[in-house]
Amino acid sequence: MLRFVCALAVVAFLVGADRPASAITPAEKMETCKFGADADKLKGAKRKRFLSRCMANTDAPAKAAKKQPPS
Repeated sequence: MLRFVCALAVVAFLVGADRPASAITPAEKMETCKFGADADKLKGAKRKRFLSRCMANTDAPAKAAKKQPPS
């Protein structure tokens, strides 16, 4: 019985391994990007730039955080 369960788990893993976990449609991605723009309260050109970067299929490096002087 244990062999059957292990074999079933391996087959299930191999069947699901061909698809990436983050496979979403462009419409779903746009909805997520718009949610991010709304959360940041972006308007105009800043919103348009955010959405175009969000929808791009590239990974942009994060900006370095500004160091704040000790208070």
